[in-house]
Amino acid sequence: MEFVFLAAAAFLAGLIDAVAGGGGLVQVPALFSTYPNMSPATLIGTTKVASLAGTSNAALRYARKVRIYWGATGPATLAAFIFSMAGAWTLTMIPAEPLRKALPFVLLVLLAYTVARKDLGTDHAPALSGGRERLAALLAGAAIGFYDGVFGPGTGSFLMIVFVRVFGYDFLHASASAKIVNLATNLAALLLLAAKGHVWWQLGIVMAVANVAGSQVGSKLALRHGSRFVRKVFIAVVSALIVKTAYDAFLR
Repeated sequence: MEFVFLAAAAFLAGLIDAVAGGGGLVQVPALFSTYPNMSPATLIGTTKVASLAGTSNAALRYARKVRIYWGATGPATLAAFIFSMAGAWTLTMIPAEPLRKALPFVLLVLLAYTVARKDLGTDHAPALSGGRERLAALLAGAAIGFYDGVFGPGTGSFLMIVFVRVFGYDFLHASASAKIVNLATNLAALLLLAAKGHVWWQLGIVMAVANVAGSQVGSKLALRHGSRFVRKVFIAVVSALIVKTAYDAFLR
């Protein structure tokens, strides 16, 4: 019965992730609440199996329909892969409690900025080029990659706002690039956690199938309805993330 519940959670997570990121809001708490006595590293490793499958599917669908701007996406992906692996190693060594407590406040600032700037992410006008673009991409990929390896929830949303705010993408192109980078962070973290024996493969595969199914639905919705739809879902997901992460950090 637990596998059925977690498969349903993975489907919903895949749908949300494909549109606006933040699928970890559903998937990670569902797994932690179902198996509260299991090692956190093993639970995170298991979610990475599902997340990698869903993100790979979404990235492929976006790449077929939306132009990927590799000037920023490529360096960000490389840095994110390396630093996600470093973050996953850190997860096996130290507690993530300070990050857990800081996260709601960071998300609140992100939400306030997005709501205040009503035109943010509605027009696609790449803002950087050359060395400045590559440097910004490397720094953003490193920071968010490390965060995803050590903790994770909200990574897709953080990536999207970086591509919108720093690089001038609209929300649809930002979502497409975010999927490529997020694929790298999930793969890197999974490789390290699997090498250390922190993956429950049977459950991970069941959740992966469900996550891919949700990802198919979510990416189809995003591609059909465009940037304004993605922006609305993004605001809703970040709002829910604030409530959930604040509850987990201070009230549980």
